[in-house]
Amino acid sequence: MAPTGQVACFNFHEVTDQPGSSGLQRPGALRFTLSRAAFGRALDEIASGPCRPELVTDFDVSAPGRHMLLTFDDGGSSALYAAEELARRGWRAHFFIVTSLIGSRTFLATDQIRLLRSWGHIIGSHSHTHPNIFRALPRERMAEEWRVSTEVLSSLLGEPCLTASVPGGDISRAVLESGAAAGFRYLFTIEPQLRPFRVDGCWVLGRYSLRKGTQPDRVRKLGRFQGWAGALALRRLKVLARLSLPPLYRQIVARRTREWEHPD
Repeated sequence: MAPTGQVACFNFHEVTDQPGSSGLQRPGALRFTLSRAAFGRALDEIASGPCRPELVTDFDVSAPGRHMLLTFDDGGSSALYAAEELARRGWRAHFFIVTSLIGSRTFLATDQIRLLRSWGHIIGSHSHTHPNIFRALPRERMAEEWRVSTEVLSSLLGEPCLTASVPGGDISRAVLESGAAAGFRYLFTIEPQLRPFRVDGCWVLGRYSLRKGTQPDRVRKLGRFQGWAGALALRRLKVLARLSLPPLYRQIVARRTREWEHPD
């Protein structure tokens, strides 16, 4: 069944002026770390658009209409600041957690995750250990990543975990099927596309990930449902390049995901 609605989803990671204090401490992570001022500007541009952010569970994904969603990956400690800024606007969002990192130095603790949930946000899985190239995993390992993560979150929150986002963003049919098999109703990728689709009963939703240096006018256009086709075409060109040179891509990923010490 092809949906007739459109869902514009913006994805964030860390929101902090001290990158070494929150989230994954890797070179590649810095590209997705926004300053507080940049985050505020992005929210202003989103607010100027036709739709206000809502939760994916609040509307029928298959029905006509346009919707706006906000998500945050990894579960870094800056999520609390981001949630406070959303509260000023009366907005709610989706926070996806790497469960093996809960309570570690730069990540949310269990009571903080419960607090986010009490504020009305959706808490979902971002896998258990955040494998670097998720699509390269055997099916059994994908299933294990989802299973352990959902068990941790379900135990922590006392409710089923029905949403997830794919770590690293690399997808394949097997990745999408693994999410459906894990029982997720909604699985988020970083393919910047407006129209959700279903895989084995699970809705797959695309997202545009904001990076350091993303210009406000870019956010403004996307928030008005403009420019998504071009963003998707560029993303798919990059994916084709990665698939054509797998050894080089693995070297790049290994370099970007090595642990580091960032001077605050």
